[in-house]
Amino acid sequence: MPEILSRFEVAPDSEEAKVMKETIKECEAKGIEGEEKYCATSLESMVDYATSKLGKKLDVVSTYVEKKKGMQNYVFTGVKKISNSKAMICHKMNYACVVFYCHKTETTKTYMVSLVGNDGTKVKAAVICHIDTSKWNPKHLAFQVLKVKPGTVPICHFLPEDHIVWVSK
Repeated sequence: MPEILSRFEVAPDSEEAKVMKETIKECEAKGIEGEEKYCATSLESMVDYATSKLGKKLDVVSTYVEKKKGMQNYVFTGVKKISNSKAMICHKMNYACVVFYCHKTETTKTYMVSLVGNDGTKVKAAVICHIDTSKWNPKHLAFQVLKVKPGTVPICHFLPEDHIVWVSK
C-alpha cells in the first residue's frame, strides 16, 4: 500500500488513503456465492469484461438527471423493464484513478424509472432489483434499513449517475 500511495502522492494518514484502502479491500474480497466480480481500471477493460460475461449484444443504461438541483420531492411518471435476469452493474469507486467495481449475477431485474421533481426537473433513473438475497451478509445495510432478513424479499435500489448497468439484448 505505501508504494501505491506514494505513486499517487497521497499522504498515508489522509482520508483519501483510507478510502483507497477500502476500495482495494473491496476489489480483492471474495464475491458472494453466485456472483462474479471484477474491478475495471479503464473503460476498455470494463467493456471487455462485460462482453466476456454477457456477450457482444449489450445495452448500457445509467441514471441521468436533467439539471442538478437541491433535494426535492419527485413523482414517478413511468417504469420500463430493461432486463429480466442477466445484468452486470459497475459502481464507480473512490480511488485516485478510475476504478469501477463490476459484479454480475443471474438474479436481478433492471428497470428505468422516469421521475419529475417539484420544480420540473426530469430524471431517468436506473433501478436494480436483487431478487435472491439469501447469500448476502445478514448485516448488510439494506436489511437493517428495511428490517427484513436475507432471502425474504427482493431488494431494489436506484443507481447514482456515475454507475453503469450492462444488460444482454
